[in-house]
Amino acid sequence: MYALPVLMLTQDAALWQHWQQVAGPQWLPARGTSLADLERWKQQGRHLAILDASLPQLPQWGDARWSSLLGEVKLLVLSSRPSDDVGRQVLGAGASGYAHAYSTPATLGSILQSIATGNIWLGRSLLQRLLQDVGTRLPEPGVQWADALSQREQEVARFAAMGDSNAEIADRLSISERTVRAHLSAIFEKLQVSDRLMLALKVHGIGKKTPA
Repeated sequence: MYALPVLMLTQDAALWQHWQQVAGPQWLPARGTSLADLERWKQQGRHLAILDASLPQLPQWGDARWSSLLGEVKLLVLSSRPSDDVGRQVLGAGASGYAHAYSTPATLGSILQSIATGNIWLGRSLLQRLLQDVGTRLPEPGVQWADALSQREQEVARFAAMGDSNAEIADRLSISERTVRAHLSAIFEKLQVSDRLMLALKVHGIGKKTPA
C-alpha cells in the first residue's frame, strides 16, 4: 500500500511525537515548524497537512491570507483546547477539519482518511452548532427536497436539519432511536447526501435538487 505523505506543522516536540504514531502503511509523517514549510509542501505538489493551532505567528482565522496559504491543501487543524467558536472560524478559513490535538492515533488516522478523500471533518458538538445555525438563519425553503420522502421521513429530516440528535428526534416523534437511524439511512440514500450537514443544506435549499 502506498503511504500518503502528511506534513505535521508544530514546534511542540511532545505533539510531534504523538502525531507520529499515526505512521504506518497508509501515512508517512513529515515535520514542519512554520507556514514556510507549508508553502514548500504545496510547491512539491503535496496536499495533506496537520497544523498545531498554537503555532506562533499564525494569521487570525478571519484573515483573507488563508485562501492563498492553503490553496489546494487539505488542512486538519488540531488544538489542545478546542472550542466550537474557533472551529467555525477554522472551517470558514478553508480548513478541512478541526479536532483535539491529542486525539488518539486511530482517530487521527480516520480523520485524515476522511479529509484526504475530500470530506470535511468536525466533532459532534460543532456539527450540531452549525446545523442549528443553518436552521435559524436561513428562510423556510420550498418542499421539492421532500417529494421523494414519506411523511415520517420528512419530519425526521427537518428535525435532523435543525441539529436535533437521534435521541431528541426519537423523543419528539415517540419512536425509538433505532427507527430514527433507519429513517436517516433511507433519507440519505433518497436525497443522495452523505451526512447531516449536507442534509441540512439540502433541506434549506442550498444543496442540489434530487434528480427526477
